[in-house]
Amino acid sequence: MRVLALTRYGRLGASSRLRTLQYVGPLAAAGIELTPEPLLGDDYLRALYGRQQRVAPTIRGYLGRFGRLLGAGGYDAVWIEKEALPWMPPLIELNLWPRGIPVVLDYDDAVFHRYDSHNSSAVRALLGHKLDRLMARAELVVAGNQYLADRAYSVGAPKVEIIPTVVDLSRYRPATASPARRLTIGWIGSPSTAHYLDIVKPALARLRQSVDFRAVAIGARPEQVAGSVFEAVPWSEATEVQTLSGIDVGVMPLPDNPWERGKCGYKLIQYMALGLPVIASPVGANRSIVGGDAGFLPTDGQAWLADLAALASDPKLRHEMGSAGRRRVEAGFSLSVQAPRLAGFLTSLAK
Repeated sequence: MRVLALTRYGRLGASSRLRTLQYVGPLAAAGIELTPEPLLGDDYLRALYGRQQRVAPTIRGYLGRFGRLLGAGGYDAVWIEKEALPWMPPLIELNLWPRGIPVVLDYDDAVFHRYDSHNSSAVRALLGHKLDRLMARAELVVAGNQYLADRAYSVGAPKVEIIPTVVDLSRYRPATASPARRLTIGWIGSPSTAHYLDIVKPALARLRQSVDFRAVAIGARPEQVAGSVFEAVPWSEATEVQTLSGIDVGVMPLPDNPWERGKCGYKLIQYMALGLPVIASPVGANRSIVGGDAGFLPTDGQAWLADLAALASDPKLRHEMGSAGRRRVEAGFSLSVQAPRLAGFLTSLAK
């Protein structure tokens, strides 16, 4: 089976790397040849994170995407990350979808809220129901969590399956902390999500008054954490697992808003795969990922402080929660568990 995968980004984009590109090898082993084609390459994301001009890579990307859609007739299915042509009206995109070939849509974010909750009434009128129309036309919608799946069901998607965003456990081994190492509390993300750290900064500042610890923000820019207890640590795909292995507690603060309810909690899964306890806002998929034994789900600043203090003072509790988290990842949030499911969904489209 040959599948054209129209991703949003290349490897530098976390959503594309994790939702599509990491499946290339496992799907090949199942007899499915996946051909990834990004809309926007790594040059676009480097410019974006560096706050540089990115008009030229955007134009190149859209021109290339038109060509890929028009030439998709030689494939058995087309797998689209979110939408093929962002910010273009649904009629244009739907008219470019290949005829007679199954289309799969994949969502790991509530991107429909970019349109239906936009400040511009013109955008809401033109694009507010775009993704709803796409989901209703696709043969299969793959959602990263229940919130996204519920949206697909509500707009008439004929088939919806939930596949969480997962880790390749061959890359993640439980970390063993040295008793003499300074306690390290960590977060991993990108410059676009570093503002969520504002939720936990006050609790960490108060904790610093009684506990000696280090706080790292992997992937944030230095100016985004200036004046806080966090220090910015550069991110790269090659070093992220090693860097994460140097922390003792992983955090994921989020506000309880519609966009955040669509997030798939990938950083929690990374922490837990390394046997680390987690503290996360009880928003969206975070509740189901953490469960009742892998960490804490504080609802306000005082609870954040109490939970941070509890883990900081109790190595045994950190180990117990970390071990429970690792087991949860092994059972349902690993590539080895989810790849066969995805292969089965894709293969069924060709029958």
